[in-house]
Amino acid sequence: MAEILELVMVLCFGLSWPISIIKTLKTKSTAGKSPLFIGFIVLGYICGIISKILSNNITYVFVFYCINLITTSFDLCLHFYYRKKESIIK
Repeated sequence: MAEILELVMVLCFGLSWPISIIKTLKTKSTAGKSPLFIGFIVLGYICGIISKILSNNITYVFVFYCINLITTSFDLCLHFYYRKKESIIK
């Protein structure tokens, strides 16, 4: 049961990142985004992945941690990319 609840948590968090990425790609704007916040989320996923590896508890949930890390990292990269473009325009 604990693993199912963990999966639901990771899926709920994971759904927000593609939405954020799509919004950034459509608007080409970083308005309302905090790189510090996103960075802490990335760090959290890294720690979760390391925890799973160290505890030898690699299950299907591990895959979703990795997917979330990739999408969150991509969102962070988009933030810096568009922030740089916004600063050139100003």
